[in-house]
Amino acid sequence: MRWPEERVLVIPRSLFDALGAFEGITSDVERYLGPILDPANNSFLARDLAEDDPSFKQIIAYAIFHCQGRFLHYVRGQKSGEQRLASKGSLGIGGHINSDDALQASLERDTYLTGVDREINEELLLGTAYRQKLVALINDESSDVGRVHLGVVHLFDLDSEAVQANEAPITGLEFLDHSALLERRHQLETWSQICLDHLPKLIS
Repeated sequence: MRWPEERVLVIPRSLFDALGAFEGITSDVERYLGPILDPANNSFLARDLAEDDPSFKQIIAYAIFHCQGRFLHYVRGQKSGEQRLASKGSLGIGGHINSDDALQASLERDTYLTGVDREINEELLLGTAYRQKLVALINDESSDVGRVHLGVVHLFDLDSEAVQANEAPITGLEFLDHSALLERRHQLETWSQICLDHLPKLIS
């Protein structure tokens, strides 16, 4: 098993279709997030099953860190939990919301945000004040990874660049401006490419 005993937050693909399936990115957060985080609509599923079942969408917190026109960039190391993204550049920190984040069989908004905080604190050491907001959702049907995931984009606006990696798979961590990121676009994972193409709107 690739992810023994891990259970991750999912919604039925049919719910995403009913809400209005899209390709790429949308800033209409509440249209989707309210129903997604309604406990009547979500549940936890063994990750081994979810990764190979396109009838579900796994909900992924995808946090972008911004400080005075520069954005956190890193490379996913070979020990990354998602081997299909190893060695790719990324702007997003975070990951699955798992059953450890809830006491029940489903999850609502407050426990979702608790799960986001857990993911961030596992992966980064933040030595600065920040403000956080939900800015978009991402969907990419062009790959096997994308077809079974739905990203919720969180923007962290930092007071300083006092950020360090807290996990080995996060390598080459640095802050880069928009032009430097555009030069590396072809090396980024697909979700980061989508975010890069919409950065001005995401931080406005």
